[in-house]
This record gives sequence, structure tokens and C-alpha cells, in this order.
Amino acid sequence: MARKVDRLGRVVLPSELRKLFDIQEGDFLEIEVDEGRIILTKVEERCVFCDTALDLVTYQGRKVCGGCIVRLAEA
Repeated sequence: MARKVDRLGRVVLPSELRKLFDIQEGDFLEIEVDEGRIILTKVEERCVFCDTALDLVTYQGRKVCGGCIVRLAEA
């Protein structure tokens, strides 16, 4: 896939990629450079279980909210 960069330096991500990686309006993408490549990585800022953005902690590299932690401990 190829996309043109506009005069402000913006590139539109194709809808197929946004769907594949569940990238939605307002999501953050981390931008890295590695050996001449630009790497975009979606920043997960929501609970992986209930999708809330409140009271998040990181567990094994994933965001989990306090409510889900309590429910998981009870299970």
C-alpha cells in the first residue's frame, strides 16, 4: 500500500489497516524509527477487558482497570 503525504506531513491510514489493528479516531500511535524504517504502534490506553480508560494499571504489558482486576481476583 502507498499513500501520499499532504503538505502538512499527514498520511491517511487505509481503512483496512484501521480495522485490522482496531485503530479508531482519538487513538494514539507511537512513532519510532528503526534502521531507516518508520514504525507505528497503537498505544493501548483502555482496559483490554471492558474498554474503559479509567483507573488503569499495566499488567504484563497490557492495560487493565481496577474494576476488572477485582473481578478477576474473585474468579
